[in-house]
Amino acid sequence: MVMSRAAIRYAKAILETAVSSGNAAKVNDDMLSIVASVAGSGELSEFLSSPIIASEVKMSALKEVFAAVQSETNALFRLLQENKRFEILADVAKQYNTQFDEMNGVELAKVTTAFPITADLQNQVLAKIASISDKKITIENIVDPSIIGGFILRIGDKQYNASVANRLQELRREFSN
Repeated sequence: MVMSRAAIRYAKAILETAVSSGNAAKVNDDMLSIVASVAGSGELSEFLSSPIIASEVKMSALKEVFAAVQSETNALFRLLQENKRFEILADVAKQYNTQFDEMNGVELAKVTTAFPITADLQNQVLAKIASISDKKITIENIVDPSIIGGFILRIGDKQYNASVANRLQELRREFSN
């Protein structure tokens, strides 16, 4: 999914505000909570993107659902209300997390596995990551049964494919040569 330029700009503005007030980490926690809540609730996602529901109603609902958030997060809610852009809240939150991690030298590793990642496989992946990157890493697990087994690791523009499907593809190419 492509992140809208608006979401990137909002996230950058909120991050700058949060950094200057020394609150960036707490706001990051708010944003993680928003991402999880919207992703975990189709109803919340539909509610925020509905053109029928008045922005005042959305605002009061957000204030109730996220009552304990930082003042910067409330400022974001107000900004989205003024501009009638509540549908991009989750994107802004994701983008904030990304920019916060970049600022702190943390890189996102996307690990695609056929099944949800186990602690053992996570340790193997972290060991592989340590050999190719010196940054702090957070892991996002993507489940894709079509890779059959193993894993595909993507960090930035680097990819390491240790999937069974990829190995089968290589064998097929070797036999056809």
